[in-house]
Amino acid sequence: MTGNNLELTLLNDKQWSIVESKLCRVINFNSIASVRNGKIITSRSLPYASIIFECSGQTKKFKGFITHKEDFKNLWTAFEERKIDKNEEVLFFWSQEHYKNIFYSMLSMFMPKLWVMICNKNSFELQTNSNFKPELTGEARWLASQPIEEYKPDVIE
Repeated sequence: MTGNNLELTLLNDKQWSIVESKLCRVINFNSIASVRNGKIITSRSLPYASIIFECSGQTKKFKGFITHKEDFKNLWTAFEERKIDKNEEVLFFWSQEHYKNIFYSMLSMFMPKLWVMICNKNSFELQTNSNFKPELTGEARWLASQPIEEYKPDVIE
């Protein structure tokens, strides 16, 4: 994905902060490392993977590099171990502002930041576009957009 389709490549927290607390949908997961018996196997130190994704409120797509072990393991679990069905999609929130306590916040540069969710296909649209399936309202809309599975670091509230 090049040119006009890709707005920005994100590597460090300052760059990633453009999507702080926004709902995002993974378009492509490209693993550089792998996981065997719970351990990351890689010939390089970082990054562990890259993802192409889109976010609510943004018109272009992003390429983000995954550099935290727990964030990588959660994405690996979703895409490589569990596998994503054709009727599912992977959504996530990236945040360094929603840690359970101030201690974690002070150490945010060392903390995981991705809350990964496997949802039914079109959950992203249901949550970000009120004109998408307007006949689905209230609790029915909310239930249709909820995660099937989620991988949330213990340090995030």
